[in-house]
Amino acid sequence: MDHSYDMLPLETLRAFDAAARSGSFSAAADKLNLTHGAVSRQIAKLEDWLGLKLFDRGARGVALTIEGNRLHLRTTEAFALIASNSDRWVEPRGTAVVRLTSIPSVSGLWLMPRLPALESGEPRLRIILDVDIRQADLADQGIDLSIRCGRGRIPDRISLQLFEEHIFPVASPELAHDIGKGNPSRLLKYPLINDSDASGWRAWLGAQGIDYRPRPQDRRFEDYNLVLDAAAHGLGVALARPPLTEHQLKSGRIVPVDERTALNPVSYWMDRPLGRPRAAAAELAQRIGKQAGVDRGRIDAFLKAER
Repeated sequence: MDHSYDMLPLETLRAFDAAARSGSFSAAADKLNLTHGAVSRQIAKLEDWLGLKLFDRGARGVALTIEGNRLHLRTTEAFALIASNSDRWVEPRGTAVVRLTSIPSVSGLWLMPRLPALESGEPRLRIILDVDIRQADLADQGIDLSIRCGRGRIPDRISLQLFEEHIFPVASPELAHDIGKGNPSRLLKYPLINDSDASGWRAWLGAQGIDYRPRPQDRRFEDYNLVLDAAAHGLGVALARPPLTEHQLKSGRIVPVDERTALNPVSYWMDRPLGRPRAAAAELAQRIGKQAGVDRGRIDAFLKAER
């Protein structure tokens, strides 16, 4: 097979190296803070990519084949070379380490202020926060939990709705003074700031009996952090999305320009891979659920679900 344009992720070679050294997929999983299934899938991916059998599977563990041993000699040399010529960040490892992924806005506006509370307590956790806009395969990437914005469940994940948003218009204090109070249609005199799509403004204006379609004077920013920055700098009217905006509103950087609210069609979800979560991941899920005000029974059901 020609692999000249294929790239294997480093995580796949790390899984192979850990399994080769320990002689066990389970031991490799513990070392890398992954599930046994995740390591097994990484090895299967590598074997498929190479077209070679790398391990003999047995009841008491795994053993390298001749081809596997040759590859391990090369990967050991490669990792040693990388370690001696790189300043790359070395991530913490251990059973208390949990890998959590989310989009930039949720990471910065909701998770970051709560990170000390999520890590503290007994047992103490160490959270590795992966900020990513993609909906990556959680199991293959070694992700324990994900928090995302969406309209429903995603196949091949266990999902729990954390909270919904009741949105309302906000602007800089100066622009809010100019806008004043009155009929909601007055906001259409100003640029409206959208994030990834126009669904939020369509929902809020629709609730006020106004049909909305984006106009040339309106603005769009993919990341909600930039939406709030644009509003704070007087570039137009944005929509507050509680609880992401709680600190911005308390500081007075942005202020409400209309008290009417509408339910955003997008809500917030916590996802995990199929299968039984690790103890540390289950503990973090419980803490996140508590911060989001989710009933304990729903969190327990989320952790016990098989599909």
